Amino acid sequence: MNDERSLVRDLCRRYLEICAEPVQQDRRALWRRLNSLKPVRPPIYIRAFAWSEMPHSQCLCTDPFLRRWEEVFRFCLFWHSLNDDSIFEPWLTLPAVRIGWEWGVSGTRRQSEEPRGSYKMDYPIKTLDDINQLQIPRHAVDEAQTAAQFSKVQDLLGDLLPIIVDRGPVRRMWMADLSTILGQLRGIEHFMLDMMDNPEWLHHLMKFLSDGVLKCHDEAEQAGHWRLFHHMNQAMPYSEELPDPSPDDRPVSRRQLWTFMAAQEFTLVSPPMHEEFLLRYQMPILAPFGLVAYGCCEDMTNKIAMLRQIPNLRRIAVAPAANVARCAEQIKTDYVITYRPHPALMVGPASSLDRARALLAKDLDALQECRFDITLKDVETVEGDPDRIRRWVAMVRAELDRRFP
Repeated sequence: MNDERSLVRDLCRRYLEICAEPVQQDRRALWRRLNSLKPVRPPIYIRAFAWSEMPHSQCLCTDPFLRRWEEVFRFCLFWHSLNDDSIFEPWLTLPAVRIGWEWGVSGTRRQSEEPRGSYKMDYPIKTLDDINQLQIPRHAVDEAQTAAQFSKVQDLLGDLLPIIVDRGPVRRMWMADLSTILGQLRGIEHFMLDMMDNPEWLHHLMKFLSDGVLKCHDEAEQAGHWRLFHHMNQAMPYSEELPDPSPDDRPVSRRQLWTFMAAQEFTLVSPPMHEEFLLRYQMPILAPFGLVAYGCCEDMTNKIAMLRQIPNLRRIAVAPAANVARCAEQIKTDYVITYRPHPALMVGPASSLDRARALLAKDLDALQECRFDITLKDVETVEGDPDRIRRWVAMVRAELDRRFP
């Protein structure tokens, strides 16, 4: 056990060496300027790299508690080796144990037998009357269990770096965007029919969900549980308008933070219906925050005008399915584009660097006058090649250096 403990602490020390590198400050400055709509060399951000395929992901600790932190540090050390523009912060966040955040119902997940295969939900809201089973979630922390978990991590690593307890609400990101929640509770195939067959019922459901998320956010702010490490924008959340991410334990308001929402389940929904049945219910949740990032894997090509209703919007995702040129024409320099090339064409089994370079060059031509980053995400496989993404990053960096000297 002492050997395993020493192994984790040694990995932590290596991680802290990365955090102290001067390049981290350069990257902070780069992202800060980009997110404030200043002209900069577009950053490269790797969100996924088929970690489970990497030999570096093999942990040695047998104790589950130590193994958890061993993997955290191994993951970050490998990520750093890819040489993208990600920032590594010199602190750890430990999620508090939260209670009462559920909706009172849950679906059954039927998983494919194939490794890493798909799944299908048995949705809990099957009939219109099932809405009566929902309960209003709340924000609450089990302080006793949280303190016990914190004590273990503090004993292991507290003398090396700050351990920060995350008491923020569970209902953030996918747990708060309403689209994901609706898909899980009702199912895409059902709520799309509800828009036509049961519109008033669906409006009632969306108002209930929106009020529930907003209630959790309000309760967290009243409890003083929002912190500067709660920025959320699916990138590096630095900007000139908002305070930097920090381990500072002082409470902050949502007005000092980034937030993120998506609408993946509404990909095939028209802009008017997207606005009517989703965006109008997301807006009250987004309004208290300082800056907003919107979109993940859904095609926003025909919804840019709709998104302009969000007064604090700053970042828009341009997904692989989107028309990059049309998005660039509409967005110009009004917002940051998080450009997301198709991962299978960039680093997947059918990819090659020459093909990836040609596809990338076409999109970069369209984006040349915009403010954007290049985000690689949803990488499911690199066929076990630890260097494939590293080579891709080097290729992209060379292409950007040529265009943005």
